[in-house]
Amino acid sequence: MLRPVSEIFNQQDYPDLLVGVDSPDDAAVWKMDETHAIILTTDFFTPVVDDPYDYGSIAAANSISDIYAMGGKPFLALNIAAFPTDLPFEITSEIIRGGAEKAREAGVVIAGGHTIQDKEPKYGLVVLGFVDPNRIMTKSGAQPGDHLVLTKPLGFGVTTTALKRETAEPQDVEEVVAWMKRLNSGAAQLAQEFALRCATDITGYSLLGHGLEAANASYAAFRLRFSGIPFVSGARKYAEGWNFAGGAIDNSHYFGSLVRFDPGIDQANQMLLFDPQTSGGLLMAVPPEKITQLLARAKEIDQPAWDIGEVVPGRGIEVV
Repeated sequence: MLRPVSEIFNQQDYPDLLVGVDSPDDAAVWKMDETHAIILTTDFFTPVVDDPYDYGSIAAANSISDIYAMGGKPFLALNIAAFPTDLPFEITSEIIRGGAEKAREAGVVIAGGHTIQDKEPKYGLVVLGFVDPNRIMTKSGAQPGDHLVLTKPLGFGVTTTALKRETAEPQDVEEVVAWMKRLNSGAAQLAQEFALRCATDITGYSLLGHGLEAANASYAAFRLRFSGIPFVSGARKYAEGWNFAGGAIDNSHYFGSLVRFDPGIDQANQMLLFDPQTSGGLLMAVPPEKITQLLARAKEIDQPAWDIGEVVPGRGIEVV
């Protein structure tokens, strides 16, 4: 008989496991003492861009992002990779170099790792971070009245899918690669400076999927303003060409019944909100008394931040 991991490792039996399989959060958190906890996460995926260095850099930024989303500071990592036997050494070394240099930018030491053979390249990191157990950010801390702030635009998925179909414009790919390579360290700095309690990074489940996880965990609803949501330059163009990966379709099927759209938002724009993101930004719940200062501070540290909605009583997500 199959048993879920949550039954085998009941979180109640491990009081120092502050965040584990019982919650929808981005990483596990283990309490060391009253002021120190360890965050542990891992992620890896197949190439989303053609350049191997960029691929390694994006994969590392994406893996490290979960530490930032939990309010932590990353410090140590291991490579996890699968490469075909016939993949040239020049390509594999560039992937690893891209990951290593991005990790170093984040202040993370890559101390080893493990590689296996596979038919398709896969790369990512296992990452450790530190966090004060009293300052952990989870998906369950949003309160009605909070503003919802997003720190990267959307549209990475449709653009990289267009790239795979050889229909993407070079300048659009360049724009998306720059965003995906950008660390979420500045967003995490903001969250810590303003003692935020609720955040998630926007990745494969899309803005709506990860937003629903946070709304449900917080026993609240999210109201998003479509006009306030940022998109990369080519997003609408590639959406109209229906360059949506299978993950976007899956997201719309799985989460769609819990989302209410204004009738004026057409199907292409609806699907952009279900678009899976690679190395997306943070979605943060900001108390109303802090929003003005937080947005001003974001400008001071050159951290993009868009106020895209608010937390309200109820369930699900409404897009107006």
